[in-house]
Amino acid sequence: MANKHKSILVLFILIFSFTIGCDNKQNKSSSNRDIINDSISSNESQKKINDTISIIGVGDIMMGSNYPSNALPPDDGEDIFSDVKDVLSDADITFGNLEGPLLTKGGTPKICGPGSHCVAFRMPEHYAEYLKDAGFDIVSIANNHANDMGKEGRTSTHNTLVQYEIGFAGQTDCPAYTFECKGIKFGLAAFSPSINTCSINDLDKAIEIVGNLAKEVDVVIVSFHGGGEGASFQHVTGKREYFLGESRGNVYEFAHGLIDAGADVILGHGPHVPRAIEVYKGKFIAYSLGNFCTYVKFGLYGVLGIAPIVKIFIDKNGDFLNGKIISAKQIKRGIPVLDDNNTAVKLIKKLTKEDFTKSNVLIDDEGVITLDE
Repeated sequence: MANKHKSILVLFILIFSFTIGCDNKQNKSSSNRDIINDSISSNESQKKINDTISIIGVGDIMMGSNYPSNALPPDDGEDIFSDVKDVLSDADITFGNLEGPLLTKGGTPKICGPGSHCVAFRMPEHYAEYLKDAGFDIVSIANNHANDMGKEGRTSTHNTLVQYEIGFAGQTDCPAYTFECKGIKFGLAAFSPSINTCSINDLDKAIEIVGNLAKEVDVVIVSFHGGGEGASFQHVTGKREYFLGESRGNVYEFAHGLIDAGADVILGHGPHVPRAIEVYKGKFIAYSLGNFCTYVKFGLYGVLGIAPIVKIFIDKNGDFLNGKIISAKQIKRGIPVLDDNNTAVKLIKKLTKEDFTKSNVLIDDEGVITLDE
């Protein structure tokens, strides 16, 4: 497709909404209800189930980089999601944070100073097919690697995601995205502390974006890339966090403020480790979903290699009904696989108890999430 035609297509998708492929996934999503059937009343009507929406969220996704040298997965990445594909596609809507640009070659790499922790990623454009095939419907492009290849990288990412019909939001020229699923209108907004993205450090502007979006749609999903990075940043402190001198936001204040403004589901990432979950005013918050598929370029030792998959059920008003944490981990330098040891469940359960002592969120040993009424 010529660049001119691609630009027109991007403009169209940013102005108009379209129905994502959730209808094709509906039959699959019903099967996972069996996993959490203890938390759904047996006398609920079929209409109630039809009005229920399932959402899967995962954290950072960087499927390999061909910059500055080739660090791509085996078989050109074709099987990178094979072990988790059935789980990821088993929801009406599946979300992840796309940690880096989709650009096969070229671009203007960001400048990394001597001795800095700076790295730049560049994922081949056709890797978007792997996202689509694994079940991803929407992604955040608000993070500290979205600008790794400059304007060319951002433009290519937009065009490529449009080509593969994956919704996206979070940069200053595309702050929000709307779509329809099961007759319900959804909106996605995304935020981070980084250049060219909607800022997590400007709460007033974020409230304006989410408030306006809430007037247009039935359910608002918010993604944020915030908080310090690494094993020492597992806890939600309720305070502003800094990393390498950069303000990474007060994620507790941010999440609560946006729910007050009209958000219904909040999916966080950025610290590279899982964090606690919370239900605030009936709305679900995951404070960090950690690393999910981060090939070669990310440290994956200890808690950094835990890759939780969170599946929640909400009603048509966006209120949390129940959910499940599905444990996964990364192996072979960054390939996600299911984890029979339930490590993610154990960690998120522990952190939730420690960080939200008065919470009514219950997580059982299998990861089922319910509310203590």
